[in-house]
Order: sequence, then structure tokens, then C-alpha cells
Amino acid sequence: MEYNRIIIVGSPGSGKSYFSKRIAAVTGYPLFHLDNEYWQPNWVGTPRNEWIEKQQSIIGGTKWIIDGNYDSTLKLRYEAADLIIDLNINRYLCMWSAMKRHGKKRSDFPTHCVEKIDKEFVDFLKFIWKFPIANRKKIIALRDQYPNKAYIEMKSRRQASQWIKMLEA
Repeated sequence: MEYNRIIIVGSPGSGKSYFSKRIAAVTGYPLFHLDNEYWQPNWVGTPRNEWIEKQQSIIGGTKWIIDGNYDSTLKLRYEAADLIIDLNINRYLCMWSAMKRHGKKRSDFPTHCVEKIDKEFVDFLKFIWKFPIANRKKIIALRDQYPNKAYIEMKSRRQASQWIKMLEA
């Protein structure tokens, strides 16, 4: 693997966590799921200064994989990364995946935060629906701002799976 610092970005439900776990299994690199790092008990977010410090500590390492967007600090991770992998997966599939996994125990999510079917979940689904229009702009803007960074856009899970198989070989 010629890349030591990898970020995985894309819509919620796109498969970032699953994909990053597979890369970590092949490379042995430490894996950081930003949801695990950010959320404190009762869905309280990490205060901004502490959040930035936490990420600076992570990106200070020589090898890592970071799964997640968190737009407010994406540039920080983007600047440190050797490789950006953008899972630009169809929003219908992303919504289906989010609904299917909702409420299940996940290794990429803190155990102290319990997911419920409530207004916040409906708002989350709306966020996924709007992601290609509203949130991809930041990913694309950073790609354009740093044209020398290795950037891979994957538009299907099949393409992502094939990339992992290539990495394993």
C-alpha cells in the first residue's frame, strides 16, 4: 500500500464504515470512526475545541484510516491525507442501508448512544436524501482545491468491493 493516511467520505449509509474496516483488515492501519470519536452520552457532541484537538492527535499518526465526513473539520483531515476515497453511492441505497442498520449494534458507533425511530431519525433520512446536492459540494470543493491529492471516487459498492480485492492481491 503506497498510501499511509486514508480518509473515507460519502453520504451516511454509503458503506464508509464497512469499507474502512476492510481496508484496515488488509493494511493493519489503525482505524478511526468519527462517529465513535464525536458522540458523547445522550447524543451530546464533542465541544469544537476538543473535537479539533482529538482529530489533530489522530492525524498526527504516521498511518491511519478515518471514516466519516464531519464537514466542519473535513479540511483538516483532507490536508493530512495521502488518499481520499469518496463513496458517491446512490442516495436510495444509502437511505435503505441507514434504515436497515438503524437500532442495531455497530462497531463504528458509540454504545452509549441508542438510536430510536423518532423525529431525529426522520431528519437524518432527510439529510441523506439531500446529501448529494447539499453536502457533496464540500467534498468536491476540497478535491478541486487539492488537485495533487490522490482521490478515488467510487459510484457503486461493486466498484468498492473490486478495489478491496485488488488491494488484497
